[in-house]
Amino acid sequence: MRDRIQGRVQDRGTSALAVSIFADRSYLRAEMEEDAVAAGLRIAQTSDLGNLLVAETGPALGDLVLVDCPVIDGAELAALARLDLRAAKSGAQLVVSTSIGSLDDVFGCLDQSEAQILVTPSRADRVIALGRTLARAGNRVRELSEEDRLALLRLTEQVGQIAQKLEALSSGSAATAAQPSAFRFEGADDDARIDEGTDRLVRAARPPLPDPRLVRKIIRQRQLRARFFEGDLFADPAWDMLLDLTAARAEHVRVSVTSLCIASGVPPTTALRWIGQMTDAGLLQRVDDETDRRRAFITLTDKAADAMARYFAELGASSATLV
Repeated sequence: MRDRIQGRVQDRGTSALAVSIFADRSYLRAEMEEDAVAAGLRIAQTSDLGNLLVAETGPALGDLVLVDCPVIDGAELAALARLDLRAAKSGAQLVVSTSIGSLDDVFGCLDQSEAQILVTPSRADRVIALGRTLARAGNRVRELSEEDRLALLRLTEQVGQIAQKLEALSSGSAATAAQPSAFRFEGADDDARIDEGTDRLVRAARPPLPDPRLVRKIIRQRQLRARFFEGDLFADPAWDMLLDLTAARAEHVRVSVTSLCIASGVPPTTALRWIGQMTDAGLLQRVDDETDRRRAFITLTDKAADAMARYFAELGASSATLV
């Protein structure tokens, strides 16, 4: 069956999007290849991670690159960083799956190409990621035949619906990447007033961040619910991450992406999607480690920190009972 599908793709010439697959686990390479072929992609190459070290001198990577690296060493990290830069320059889509133990290292390497990162994904997670990359390839859709274009649109629509349902179930929110307005964030810009004595514009004093001990108490109270109810019932990753980063900022502590994923209370792959959406919305920002370029941290933007400070100031004494 797979051979017949691949044959039809090859018969159509070079119009199909090309994919390269790098994974050490042979059964996983076969799964990824099968799913890519079923999606109408043309396989450019499949190989183990060792070939990443020589990928720049090997065959062309194509339009999409799938990499599986649950455990990764220094040489492979360097190769992954080069691959990220190469993908950014060429416009290729990059999907990297890893483990929670390697997440910080992998995240630190991928800062150029807007790569999708999956953490210990299931096959369904990989298919959804594949659909997302196809949805991004809108400029290439025009090059496909009418038959291919309709098939691709149907596939991306179906995968998008699956992704929305899964995100709604895992996050307890209707917000999805297809609804960017839910993440729109502009901050408070209307704090200025006119001084009656000088007619000059005077900006109101900004309140300080809340006591981190109070924020940590609120976080513990929120986590306590999972002892008595199903944890997913109260999942609110955006707010949980904002609380964790607010406390960390007040404590002058840096937060790794792994720690933030844990604080979100949802699976790491879901948390990474939320981090990406909140970054796009201007709530979060990536900060590279000054002493080790392979590491990166997540912090609140100044506008987000200001909004959290004003929120707690508005609550006043009642914030001590906030859950």
